[in-house]
Amino acid sequence: MGIEIKNLQAAYEDRVVIPCANLTIPEEKITMMIGQNGCGKSTLLKSIARIIPIKKGEIFLDGISTKSISSKMLAKKLAVLPQSPIVPEGITVKNLVGFGRFPYQKALSGLTKEDYEIIEWAMNKTGVYELRERKVEELSGGQRQRVWISLALAQRTEILLLDEPTTYLDMAHQLEILELLQKLNEEEKTTIVVVIHELNHASKFADYVVGMKQGEILFKGAPKDVICEENLRELYEIEAVLMKNETKGYPVCVDYSLLR
Repeated sequence: MGIEIKNLQAAYEDRVVIPCANLTIPEEKITMMIGQNGCGKSTLLKSIARIIPIKKGEIFLDGISTKSISSKMLAKKLAVLPQSPIVPEGITVKNLVGFGRFPYQKALSGLTKEDYEIIEWAMNKTGVYELRERKVEELSGGQRQRVWISLALAQRTEILLLDEPTTYLDMAHQLEILELLQKLNEEEKTTIVVVIHELNHASKFADYVVGMKQGEILFKGAPKDVICEENLRELYEIEAVLMKNETKGYPVCVDYSLLR
């Protein structure tokens, strides 16, 4: 399912964060958005998910404007994992993942046999099935993130939006989450859009990178094409030293310093 953003203006009340953005997000690929804090990455993600209303422009899913899609139907098309989601106190893993089936439930009806099968599938896919009876609040940060991704998978959408899913995780757990997303993309053909701060993670795991600064899209393309000294100088105001991964060819930032 393709995402097309046309002449998007997004704001919080009267404070315009994105003045005018145009972007096509590749279908069935991993797209990562990078840039300084406050540059509009999360705002763009929230606009796609209709968490915040857009001021001007249009966002299309498979050629259909999100303005004309009901909330329940939108939840069947895309799933969102926000920054630091709040865990309901005392809830178990399986019950939290079960919330992913809400868009498919009819009024006053419970979960069906198919719902339970999908919940089990989602937990198995993310490796949290063995934790299903545990309380989510008792889990480690990495385990919690996998549970939230499991909830998103239970929605059975073609698009997965994640806002800084590796924040507060150590390096091993960051890799665990990113490798899980890569696996989901390869096996389920899910279109995945991630807001991320770690430049080298974007280089290594993204098929497509979007660089944003002050609400504008500075560059977009494959990591090997857009992650270069010149673009990083403009994006982050740093002098970066880049090398290519010997086997896969993606750029790696090995050193950096502030512009003088």
